[in-house]
Amino acid sequence: MEGQTVLLILFAAITALVVTLFQYHYKTKKRNKITLLLSFLRFIGIFGILLLLINPKFSSTTYTVAQPNLLIVTDNSSSVAESANTIKNLQNTIKNSEELKNRFRFHSYGFGRDVEAFDSLSFKDKQTNIKKSLEVLSKVYARENTALVLLSDGNQTIGEDYSFYRAKENIKIYTVTVGDTTQFEDLSVGPINTNTYAFLDNQFPVETFISYQGTGTVVATVDITFDNKSVYKERLRFSKDFNSKNIKTLIKAASVGKKEIKVTITQLQSERNTANNRRETSIEVIDEKTKIGLVSEILHPDLGALKKAIENNEQRTVQIIQPSKVNTNLDDIDLFIFYQPSPSFNSIIQLAEKKKTNLLFITGTHTDYNYLNAAQNNFKIESGYPDQEVFGVLNKGFSKYDITNFELTNFPPLHSDAGPLSFATQNETLLGTKIKGLDMDTPLFSLFEIDARKMALLTGEGIWKWRLQSYRNSGDFTNFDTFIGNLFRYLSSDKTKDRLNLDYSSRYEGNSMAYISATFFDEAYSFDGNAQLSITIVNDDANKSRTMPMILKNGYFEADLTNLTAGNYNFTVNVKDEDISESGTFVISDFDIEKQFVSSNDDKMKLLAENTGGAHFYPSNYENLLSELISSEQYVPTQKSTENVVSLIDFKILLALVVLAFAIEWFIRKYNGLI
Repeated sequence: MEGQTVLLILFAAITALVVTLFQYHYKTKKRNKITLLLSFLRFIGIFGILLLLINPKFSSTTYTVAQPNLLIVTDNSSSVAESANTIKNLQNTIKNSEELKNRFRFHSYGFGRDVEAFDSLSFKDKQTNIKKSLEVLSKVYARENTALVLLSDGNQTIGEDYSFYRAKENIKIYTVTVGDTTQFEDLSVGPINTNTYAFLDNQFPVETFISYQGTGTVVATVDITFDNKSVYKERLRFSKDFNSKNIKTLIKAASVGKKEIKVTITQLQSERNTANNRRETSIEVIDEKTKIGLVSEILHPDLGALKKAIENNEQRTVQIIQPSKVNTNLDDIDLFIFYQPSPSFNSIIQLAEKKKTNLLFITGTHTDYNYLNAAQNNFKIESGYPDQEVFGVLNKGFSKYDITNFELTNFPPLHSDAGPLSFATQNETLLGTKIKGLDMDTPLFSLFEIDARKMALLTGEGIWKWRLQSYRNSGDFTNFDTFIGNLFRYLSSDKTKDRLNLDYSSRYEGNSMAYISATFFDEAYSFDGNAQLSITIVNDDANKSRTMPMILKNGYFEADLTNLTAGNYNFTVNVKDEDISESGTFVISDFDIEKQFVSSNDDKMKLLAENTGGAHFYPSNYENLLSELISSEQYVPTQKSTENVVSLIDFKILLALVVLAFAIEWFIRKYNGLI
């Protein structure tokens, strides 16, 4: 406490005493115990007020020695497993150095895909992200003087290139490259890019690349097999300057099912690492051709335009059916188009109703509306109206599927004699109607759903003119054919909105990315975060199963399968207290990306150290690392002082005491008739 504050307190006490003596004892002859008590209370009150005004404080200073941080950040991936003893010896040497103990506070971290503090290392992580680890630690120690020692082979499998990373000024990175840095000749197969699914009898693309590491000239053969049959071979020549080759080919899907694709490159005589000479993936071949029956009693150009537009997609075939003739092969029809229905359609419409197939109705000047209204209960069209030219108006708010790229520019009118239209169920307008420049409150083209069935209604003929106008507008039929293709993609789909949905890959390269996620919705189709989901996984190879809960994440549930071994699996996701489940299959391949590297990458480790103001070392010259850390003037312990200023009085307590003193004084004076 400062001397000035002490003098102020003494002055306050003397002032309070003088005022009290003047008020109760000056020119007062009668002095008794009550007078003394009142004097004491008045003194306490006045002295307390003066103390509140002075607010005396005292301070204390503590001194501490702040040491800079030394972060020992170690690669915990399987690529450095062979250097495990070297890494552990380096760690122990650094931690046991007395000189370093006197200068630094030690912090140990291990990293693979993520970085975390560790007690021991396993060297089993399947991925390495050096850049992410450095960024995380830079944020943690952003305001402290820090030296970071990075022990790694320099091989990164995911993330941005770490060699160009620049840390903040308070952090220097010292890199130590472990492992064999000798450059050996090596051929490797890159990732295989292909589709998840392929349609039967269609060709699908396969792409990969072959890389060569070395200084000589070598010749090797790449072989691609599909379903255990060789489908592509090429002899390649590599050199120091020509060290990679992109491989592209098309493969025909000849049979249905899950098929294996393997890419191999012949190994060199001097090649040490042959694990990267082979890569595998899988594709599922499905047979989803849609057979569409176009039923019409009349010949009309619309039939040819529709057939051409629909069959533009090879997965759809159109069979033109005359209802008046005997048709025996209608059971394999997936979707019917009823073009200008009449009573002769009756047997086919009854078949479609029995099969619950999806339908497209097209009406025109040859339609029997009385029959059509009687044949189904989904809509009614009034008859007896004259033939009119009707223009289509695109409904920009249409939500069943995407129509943003469809253009109706300069499209000619259709012909229609349909009267007012009414629906027995909810429908959505795809195209509105315009007659003689006036927008009519009735749809020209509308879509609706009855239970699980999807239907569409077009009340106009002459759509062949639209296909012709598309060609005039752009030089091809793409605009019209895409419009029709999207319509039939919607009508061909029987998929309804499920409450339980899964997201997973049919094949995982190694188990490092093996996750299955799921979303579950309540009966109102709102995400239900309170649901309890479990997954049962069966290893088909070992015939073993296990069940575990799925963890709630941010808006979805997830199952972590990274501890599974390579093999074929099937699984089922169940919802507790609900009769709902979904199943699937997946494959975890025996692939470890960490084993794809032939040697350590000391060039990038050197560049990282250079860009961050540090230095690069090898295990063989670790003494230079210790010397650098010990002798650096940047890493010197500093003494810090902390001044703690505390108020001598508690404001609330002292204020209460002042109020209490004055209150008691007032009551005593009142009681004794002194007021």
